[in-house]
Amino acid sequence: MALILAGLILWTLVHYFKRLAPERRAALGDPGKGLVAVGVVAGLVLMIIGYRGAEFIYIWQPPSFMVHVNNTLMLLAFWVYGSSAAKTAKAWPAYKIRHPQLTGFKIWATAHLLVNGDLASILLFGGLLGWAVGEVILINKAEPDWTPPEPAGAATYVRLAVISLVLFGLVAAIHNWLGVWPFPV
Repeated sequence: MALILAGLILWTLVHYFKRLAPERRAALGDPGKGLVAVGVVAGLVLMIIGYRGAEFIYIWQPPSFMVHVNNTLMLLAFWVYGSSAAKTAKAWPAYKIRHPQLTGFKIWATAHLLVNGDLASILLFGGLLGWAVGEVILINKAEPDWTPPEPAGAATYVRLAVISLVLFGLVAAIHNWLGVWPFPV
């Protein structure tokens, strides 16, 4: 659990650095981007190693139908995260909400909290959910004005649907490879 916590703390501090200490971050210039990237990757590695090696401490048993809820939320998370990917006009909901990528991330974390009832999962996914909520608050405080982008056309929606489904299948395959079957049995 200590590695999960260390990874969460590093991940959070590196991401919040720009918002909490903008002058110090700006003073680092372009080399600061590399430092931030190393910090993000190191935090991620610590969380993964910590989670994979954590003792299973049972907290609660999620109902079996939560697998369906999780998978539906995961498809939604990919869609919402990707809705802002177009360079100009954005797909729904990116032209309605300010932070579609962080919203997709929050959906991902919530989905995983619903299907995992052990302490390590609650710590990891709850911590990442807390980070994303805090990130939205800090961004909104630092940059209060927001102009919604133009809505995208039909072709963007078709691409987004295909990409979301492919990513869902790829992530499901990775989960299976790691020994976690992501579908109902």
